[in-house]
Amino acid sequence: MKDKKIGILFDLDGTLWDSSEAVIESWNEVIEQQPDFHKKGTIEDMMHLMGKTMTEIAYEFFDTVSKERAMELMTLCTDHENEYLRQHGGVLMPALEDTLKILSEKYFLAIVSNCQQGYIEAFLEYHGLEQYFDDHEDFGTTLKPKADNIALVMQRNNLEKTFYLGDVQGDCDSAIAAGATFIHAAYGYGEIPSAEYRINAFEELPKLMERLA
Repeated sequence: MKDKKIGILFDLDGTLWDSSEAVIESWNEVIEQQPDFHKKGTIEDMMHLMGKTMTEIAYEFFDTVSKERAMELMTLCTDHENEYLRQHGGVLMPALEDTLKILSEKYFLAIVSNCQQGYIEAFLEYHGLEQYFDDHEDFGTTLKPKADNIALVMQRNNLEKTFYLGDVQGDCDSAIAAGATFIHAAYGYGEIPSAEYRINAFEELPKLMERLA
């Protein structure tokens, strides 16, 4: 029986999927058309930027133009990115859907990401995963940091106990600030030696949850 009071919230990039190749391909299609910015992005660039807010990414990646122009370029790239991902998708973590099916039968599931509006929807729609999630929130919709968005999802769904699965230090800091228990997705992009709980593959999460919840 599903317990709607116990929630598992997920980071997206590096935790549920790897979209870095598709994202950089879509960005480079936009960059090729720009008269004032010519630096092609790489997979390494994208992996370094994953987890940061759209504003932080814009200022860091589009660093040879004004901040105003950087935000314009960011909007062009992310709009195209959403459409590209709806057509091409990304690389799901192994055993993702089977594991989500197991978890969704017992727990409230939601995604909280620092991405733009429409990015989570593209992930869900392309891979047909909508039925496993009860809610989602993103930076592009609220313009709030991840800690605030985690807290927002917790509050509006009246969760009594919340776990947040993420792969980088910012995820850990945000979860703790929001009052959630952090679980490190150690298979993702970041190392967090201080994490009390961790999984080395997504399919390990149900067993860990049985112990924690």
